[in-house]
Amino acid sequence: MWATGALLAAAALPAACAGTVPEPPSTPSAAETTTSPAPTPTPTGTPDDPFPPGPVLGAPGAVEDVLTGIDTPWDLAFLPSGAVLVTLRDTAEVLLVTAEGSGPLTGQGAQDLAASTDVTGEGGLLGIEASPGFATDHLLYLYRSTSSANQVVRAVLEPDGTLGPLQPVLDGIPHASFHDGGRLAFGPDGFLYVTTGDAGVSTSSQDPSSLAGKILRLTPEGGPAPGNPVEGSPVWSLGHRNVQGIGWDEDGRMFASEFGQNTWDELNVIVPGGNYGWPVVEGAGGGAGFVDPVRTWRTADASPSGIAVTPAGVLLAALRGERLWQVPVTGDEIGEPRVALDGYGRLRDVSLGPDGALWVLTSNRDGRGDPRDGDDRLLRLALPEGT
Repeated sequence: MWATGALLAAAALPAACAGTVPEPPSTPSAAETTTSPAPTPTPTGTPDDPFPPGPVLGAPGAVEDVLTGIDTPWDLAFLPSGAVLVTLRDTAEVLLVTAEGSGPLTGQGAQDLAASTDVTGEGGLLGIEASPGFATDHLLYLYRSTSSANQVVRAVLEPDGTLGPLQPVLDGIPHASFHDGGRLAFGPDGFLYVTTGDAGVSTSSQDPSSLAGKILRLTPEGGPAPGNPVEGSPVWSLGHRNVQGIGWDEDGRMFASEFGQNTWDELNVIVPGGNYGWPVVEGAGGGAGFVDPVRTWRTADASPSGIAVTPAGVLLAALRGERLWQVPVTGDEIGEPRVALDGYGRLRDVSLGPDGALWVLTSNRDGRGDPRDGDDRLLRLALPEGT
């Protein structure tokens, strides 16, 4: 079924500003072809893994194209076999990238995504995450827009690339042409975290009964996770304008990127029940009851989307800023941001792959960029040096 891709084989919340991150328990581990001479394969999967292996690539080094000519990629996820999944925002498709090439998922779930996803504006098919127990349950989680709301769904992925029927996990997240959030991630505690935007109604971010402008913490089935700040509520933190990047360090500390409006973009450390100020404050200096960001950027320099929390610090993919920012982190000290990558236009997502490399998605065909030949791209590069 696989078409050949352009693979390079080489309830009110407390207003307190402080909190603690729960101690994480142990969890399950989660177009033309160009070739390079005799690369050293990246070990992927296990001999009995029924899913196809990922791209055969050498040791990470300088920036390389893994896949080119992608139509508005938004998020990526890795399977235990090393195969890579990429969501396409504007066509509501999921690409599976393997050693044999790339092609869209098929099956009832894929048909339903294409038929009923609303791809207006910044909405569409956004986040994707594999279940921590994917090796046994084969579940994929997806964040998408419909005509009435944003929602989280899940479906079983078969080894042949067939996606089963969509199962609702969480519905009723406010949807608009802008500020739809959309990132999914399983935390070190095994629960599902979901980022949402204010959907253009900024006051919703301060409303604890609204799912807009929040980071949500759910069970894998979609219910409010036990230990949330307010029992029975899915809200983990509030006062967000539009969060599109989350991740955790080895100590369980949670980071999130935040789109500002006209002045300040943010990198925040997320504490349970924390209020991050929007729309009362943009950037630092909100005062009592609000949590200040640990780093800010002028919106022209960042507009951060996906992030990766790595041994080299926090990496932020910047859209308007058209670069990959690196923020060194040593204990409680947050270093000065520096540029880790530029020259590829708008960057939508960055992930630390199981091979120890950084995987980056460009976003030059999202209606706001300046596409060049080969855009959009899935890039791979070595992790930059830390502090």
